[in-house]
Amino acid sequence: MSTPQTPTQVTPRRNAHGQQPPRLRRRRNEYTYSPSRLGGLHDVHGVAAHYHLIQFIQVDDLRNQPGNRRTLLDSYSRDRGAILVDGTAIADSSETDDELRRIRNYPSGAQYSHITGYYSFIYGAGGGLESSRDSVLAGTDDSLFYSRIADMVTGTPPTGAALELTIDPDVQAAAESALGDRRGAVVALDPSTGAILAMVSHPTYDPNALSSHNLTSVEESYNALADDEGQPLTNRAIAGDLYPPGSVFKLVVAAAALESEEYTPDSILDGPQTYTLPGTTTELPNFEGGTCGPTDQVSLADSIRVSCNTSMAALANDLGPTAIDEQAQKFGFEQDLSIPMAVTPSVYPNELNDAQVALTGIGQYDVRVTPLQVAMTSAAIANDGKVMQPYLVESVRGSDLDVMSETRPNQLSSAVSDTTAQELTDMMVSVVDEGSGTAAALPGVSVAGKTGTAEFGSNGAAHAWFTGFAPADDPQIAVAVIIESATDSWAGGSGGTLAAPAAQAVLQAGVGQ
Repeated sequence: MSTPQTPTQVTPRRNAHGQQPPRLRRRRNEYTYSPSRLGGLHDVHGVAAHYHLIQFIQVDDLRNQPGNRRTLLDSYSRDRGAILVDGTAIADSSETDDELRRIRNYPSGAQYSHITGYYSFIYGAGGGLESSRDSVLAGTDDSLFYSRIADMVTGTPPTGAALELTIDPDVQAAAESALGDRRGAVVALDPSTGAILAMVSHPTYDPNALSSHNLTSVEESYNALADDEGQPLTNRAIAGDLYPPGSVFKLVVAAAALESEEYTPDSILDGPQTYTLPGTTTELPNFEGGTCGPTDQVSLADSIRVSCNTSMAALANDLGPTAIDEQAQKFGFEQDLSIPMAVTPSVYPNELNDAQVALTGIGQYDVRVTPLQVAMTSAAIANDGKVMQPYLVESVRGSDLDVMSETRPNQLSSAVSDTTAQELTDMMVSVVDEGSGTAAALPGVSVAGKTGTAEFGSNGAAHAWFTGFAPADDPQIAVAVIIESATDSWAGGSGGTLAAPAAQAVLQAGVGQ
């Protein structure tokens, strides 16, 4: 495992003179504040101010003790910060006339549920941003320390901070519609910054059912969701049981080959009808059972275009597991990421025999990924080989919606050279123009992509994948789509027939068509 990555850096907003506001150290954490919000605090008599500050900190710590009913009731008396998409609330709070003085609302219901999570009196802040940024939304986060002092001095009722997200509502709606009632996930990124433009996971749920003040109904709803075999509370885009990537992983293998400088896109590989896995008598076939070229040979570029299994399995053995693993890590595998929700690391297996290495060359055996990781791989290729840290929160805003801090894009690594990135892009364009991914094509826009059909279980069942970006010559959006259990046999649907059309709709929204 590589060293855990810190969350995307957040930069305090500068004042009119271009200066950062001063910082105060308290309990080894740094806080930022706007001096204007402190009003006349410096006019308060020193002793009294010192006393009230100590008292404020002590009461604040007491209220934050777990299990304190007063804390729960107090949190419902404050205006919890909104979660905003393009300035419109997808989570906010409104007043009620019962003991819990405010109720959390989710106006878009299930459409953003895995992004927002839920806020429940029984189950607390669960999933999504409600959990990962609970203290910011509640107004108790250390970074809001000076804001809380200002509220205390001026007598302003304490409120939580709002979160403005990177989500593009048109892209999110397209992703939601493209998945329909099928299980799976969609992630879309801005390749140049890492901003998350869409994140959808199905099955989904309505968080309003868990934020209700009818506690009996809330308990029934939660139990139904927890018992649902479809696991609607799991965000498949970043967590849960990870997926075999199938042929979309061939991009990583091709990258490792090109970066070794021993292969070019025109390098000729053996691509027979079947490939005997080393040390076994097991024959690995190509997806449709044929050869990958007219003479049982195929170039590396055409291996990607037609998604040849036999040539890529043999190539994986030639490269070896170390080279493939190192290349995967450069794309983001095995890294602990926060968006700010925790992302389960994608993995390339260890201690492989030659047959298993060959299977990893086509994204099988124990290679496991999140859809976010697959989107990051395409985004890196689109971004001249640079991997950007994905992030979901664009800015933190005060109760007056003034910006308190903004997220600064952060490069995680350089996965491949810009030359290799362009070579991979050309291969991916051929996939959509004349290969296995033609269903992702857009009129008048060059699209780069890669299909995948990932077998799982023992009966030939498979998931359908597509990943890519557009426009290929000026990337604005990178996407990964997985449709679970697309077929219960190899004779059914594939990445090219099921996931590619879904990706097309998302890409189309991303380029503004």
